[in-house]
Amino acid sequence: MTAKYRHNLPQLGDRIFLLDGGLETTLIFQEGVDLPLFAAFDLLSSAEGEQRLEDYFRPYIDIARQSRRGLILETPTWRASKVWADQLGYSAEELAEANRRAVALAERIRERHETADTPMVISGCIGPKGDGYDPSEAPSIDEARAYHQAQVDTFSDSAADLVAALTMNTVDEAIGIAQAAQSAGIPLVISFTTETDGRLPSGVTLAEAIRTVDEVTGGAPAYYMINCAHPEHFQQALDPGEDWTRRIRGLRANASRKSHEELDGSTELDEGNPAELGQLYASLRERFGHLTLLGGCCGTDDRHIRAIDACCRH
Repeated sequence: MTAKYRHNLPQLGDRIFLLDGGLETTLIFQEGVDLPLFAAFDLLSSAEGEQRLEDYFRPYIDIARQSRRGLILETPTWRASKVWADQLGYSAEELAEANRRAVALAERIRERHETADTPMVISGCIGPKGDGYDPSEAPSIDEARAYHQAQVDTFSDSAADLVAALTMNTVDEAIGIAQAAQSAGIPLVISFTTETDGRLPSGVTLAEAIRTVDEVTGGAPAYYMINCAHPEHFQQALDPGEDWTRRIRGLRANASRKSHEELDGSTELDEGNPAELGQLYASLRERFGHLTLLGGCCGTDDRHIRAIDACCRH
């Protein structure tokens, strides 16, 4: 139960770490898994479901080991918080146990597959309280801290090396989660999502979002990421000369150029073009060498990560 890297996160160095692709979209659209509410954590309730999650990570492990990259093992817990668990009939203790089981699964994967060339960092994944695309009912700072504290505390008491809040669409919720992580004494990553104009769904610019979170929390996040948006949606918002841009170390881009509204209304998966996505990542790394955590989001799978890995050799 002891966290291996919590006090010395290896991804803070210069080497590239890979992340997986779009877990939920892969399971639903490619493997035909029924995931109510996109709640992948529900699979942990059965041995068969747990095995499916372990199998999902195998190609990413292979890519990382073949290329001698580090690997971030993101737990399948984006929906493993009270609002979503209540709808699935989970009690508070059952929800906490699901989060613990998710970390335990990552531990077993690390024990079996980690090498000196491929360190594997366990990241406890946190999602927004509400819809990741719709900020209209997002919590205040105090509400967000109170809401997310339980999941953060569960990860803090586990072998998770850090927590990662993905698909954040408001500054206040990001600050609340950061405060919860500070209280629990566990490193934190904030990953914002953007619309096609490079702004958060709440209308705030990435610059405003990162600067405000850092100002209010004393720079609490270890780093920031961007997820669930195509590179063409956010690349023009990044400024090589700005300190806030250097706080962004990771990308989990969508393969699709569709807007969030279009993705919400899609009945088929838009896988985009893996080779093209790899080239876009390489172009971004040419401009922003500090982007060292490379993964995918909606519509991406191991083909996209393999292409990203191949294109980002330096």
